[in-house]
Amino acid sequence: MGETEKHKYRFGLVGKGISYSFSKGYFTKKFQVLDLQDHSYENFDLDDLSQFKNVSEQKHLKGLNVTIPYKEEIIPYLHQLDSEAKMIGAVNTIKFTKDGLIGFNTDAFGFKESLYPLLKEHHKKALVLGTGGASKAITFVLEQLGIEYRYVSRTPSRDQLHYSQLHKSHFKEYQLIINCSPVGTHPNSDQKPQIPYAHLNETHILFDLIYNPPETAFLSEGKKRGATIKNGLSMLEFQAEKAWGIWDSP
Repeated sequence: MGETEKHKYRFGLVGKGISYSFSKGYFTKKFQVLDLQDHSYENFDLDDLSQFKNVSEQKHLKGLNVTIPYKEEIIPYLHQLDSEAKMIGAVNTIKFTKDGLIGFNTDAFGFKESLYPLLKEHHKKALVLGTGGASKAITFVLEQLGIEYRYVSRTPSRDQLHYSQLHKSHFKEYQLIINCSPVGTHPNSDQKPQIPYAHLNETHILFDLIYNPPETAFLSEGKKRGATIKNGLSMLEFQAEKAWGIWDSP
């Protein structure tokens, strides 16, 4: 009996360069704990999203996660978006249904649950480093929480800041700094976003969506200066549980 026949409930992750993926290990362990022997989780590492059609037509697929760099690009391949994914403009979870592929965003839920316990009264403004698909769920949550934000980008558009424009006054005003860029991910863990870290202190929160390594160079710089730091692991766990709830519901 082939693997496809043995596993009648197949799930997976669509992305590019995802051998390090959190999701495969997380769900494989979850299926073992729940004794779901007919469930499997696999990586679909695509060089180009045009290959997605071949993936989506495979037998027994019930759900997929989507990661960098396809969270926005995947949308035209779907038949429907739930209301939150539509507002955010990015998808990280797909459910296979009789009515086609439905896109959801559970990143927003994961980020909100992970960030909220850290916030204090003075965290009114945020700098969001990076403008890709991952940042869309982050800014959606910041808006929900009434936190003003500005994007920081290497190629800024109107109203965005370039890294070279950041100076001391920004760090007095913006006391929540969120890295949504992949800079600092293993194996390039010596790299970090080019911000003036000397202006950080104990009033700041540094949140990094990266979880590997557990303490990125970005977080390490904040920690040295007394800032509260948080990596992306609990956000991933929260979003994975929310995705499982979507897949496991009728």
